[in-house]
Amino acid sequence: MSLKIRMTRGGAKKRPYYNIVIADSRSPRDGRFIEKVGTYNPMLKSDREDRIILKKERIEHWLKMGATPSDRVHRFLTAAEMLPAAIRREQPKKSAPKAKAQERAKAEADVAAAAAEKPAGSAEAQA
Repeated sequence: MSLKIRMTRGGAKKRPYYNIVIADSRSPRDGRFIEKVGTYNPMLKSDREDRIILKKERIEHWLKMGATPSDRVHRFLTAAEMLPAAIRREQPKKSAPKAKAQERAKAEADVAAAAAEKPAGSAEAQA
């Protein structure tokens, strides 16, 4: 059984509220969980203290037991100085522009660079 520290969604439609829970990684998002270790209310302003509430000692216990946090929960734990900052992932290749779009962008950049050089050269010739 692999444990995850993740969020379950609650609240009404268009008014989300999340519980931060310890759950088996195979259970559904809003399904059965082992323990509730915090809350997150995205509707509150980011400077409010009660936007994110964490039970730090219980989270540390579960981290020692081998629970891995989800990406968003890892950010919360990093902000609370419970974990080191995550290494930023590179942009996936799937979302990078295709070959033709890259060639077109390069050609446009070359034309813009040539246009920038030409007026500077002609101004020197006139002077």
